[in-house]
Amino acid sequence: MKIHFSSIALPNSGTLVVLVNDNAPLSEYAKQLDEKTQGALTRAIQVEQFSGKKNSLINIVAPANSELNRIVILGTGNGSDIDTQHAADTLVKQIETYQLTTITVLAEQEQQAAQFAYGLQLSNYRFDKYRTRSELQAKYLLTEAHLLTTNPEQAQALYAPLEAVAEGITITRDLVWEPANVVYPESFAEFCQKLAPYGLEIDVVNSQQMAELGMGALLGVGQGSMHESLMVILKYNGSNNDEAPVAFLGKGVTFDSGGLSLKPNSSMNTMKEDMGGAATVTGLMVALAKRQANVNAIGVLGLVENMPSDKAQRPSDVVTSMSGQTIEVMNTDAEGRLVLCDLMTYTQRTFKPKAMFDLATLTGAVLIALGEEIAGIFSNDDALSAQITAAGETEQESVWRLPMGGQFDRLLKSEIADMRNNGNKLRIGGSSVAAQFLYRFIENETPWVHIDIAGTAWTGEGLPNKPKGATGFGVRLLDRLVKEQFEA
Repeated sequence: MKIHFSSIALPNSGTLVVLVNDNAPLSEYAKQLDEKTQGALTRAIQVEQFSGKKNSLINIVAPANSELNRIVILGTGNGSDIDTQHAADTLVKQIETYQLTTITVLAEQEQQAAQFAYGLQLSNYRFDKYRTRSELQAKYLLTEAHLLTTNPEQAQALYAPLEAVAEGITITRDLVWEPANVVYPESFAEFCQKLAPYGLEIDVVNSQQMAELGMGALLGVGQGSMHESLMVILKYNGSNNDEAPVAFLGKGVTFDSGGLSLKPNSSMNTMKEDMGGAATVTGLMVALAKRQANVNAIGVLGLVENMPSDKAQRPSDVVTSMSGQTIEVMNTDAEGRLVLCDLMTYTQRTFKPKAMFDLATLTGAVLIALGEEIAGIFSNDDALSAQITAAGETEQESVWRLPMGGQFDRLLKSEIADMRNNGNKLRIGGSSVAAQFLYRFIENETPWVHIDIAGTAWTGEGLPNKPKGATGFGVRLLDRLVKEQFEA
């Protein structure tokens, strides 16, 4: 969708959207429109008892004394960034009903114009790539939006970094939506290599190189697949080259059958989404690079496919991680932590990050605990945990800190190795046990946050600014955190 910002000149055709804050009077230009249409706006507001509260709208078809097709009076709540974004979502939900592809929006304040455009980009999304029958495709999606504002240059400047984040979210969503026969380790790596024009450096580490590094935990997960396991490193240097980077690690299990600990079909048929952490890191790195964030950042993706075969890892196998710690693999379906632990060791020893975040669709237990709208976080740093929680509140990508500690550590005791990869009491504190496992791979007290997005990476019903399906959760959350805590 193309976004245009221009000076205010009321249009004579098409659809005009008028933004109105809760209990606020019509603006000067909206009053001019009201006069031109012989009071159509005022009458509609009175009849509908419209106050401008969020998620409310009035549709005025073929207004009198005007060549406009319709005027939509759209409530923007308190006018905050989030309420404005949600107002855009309310409008997008009516696009097919109103049969719209192009709109003009009267958004006089520059900040509100930029945020409304951002909301349009987030909501005007549908993955129709594989729908060949026209009746299955979206009949109407916005292709252009013209925002009328008092200072279009300023609105464009405010919108530019938001557009970068929206593009990162779109990349994340597209990757998660793609089926596993299209996105697998090699094709994911090839996609990443095409991101260099954004200002990213991309390195691909193959299986042989990872074996030489001693990454036996990660490699064990993918040994049953015909696809080669790969590690992709995305580098963005937006600050002083000597400054330690912020590191983002993504679990990239492009399909998770469970391995020999085979999942039931009802659980397996959504497992193309198990690379959601890697997809989020990819989208985030694009967003940071495109908006030219003043930070050094590293994205590290562990790309594997977890399949059953005669070469697959077996329950009770013992693998040696890059850290040198040994792991008894009691459940081959507890594979994400095996990928992440080697990424953590590699990242800390290679890049010595000032802070490290890992993202993973790791445990079904976090979905049971927190639902589909809140991600679970675990951390060894109280300040960092508070900062990411605050960023989540600002961006409405909520996170909730869950516990780690000795009671979960004891559940990782193995009779043969340094630890086992799942708890010895099944279905007990699964998310905390997984996080406790990862905590064992922290070196030199690196500040760290583990983000379990198993519940938030996908929505079955759709949420404000998150259409049904892949949500892109985490991109705007971590972009906000970087902006507030790590940019100079």
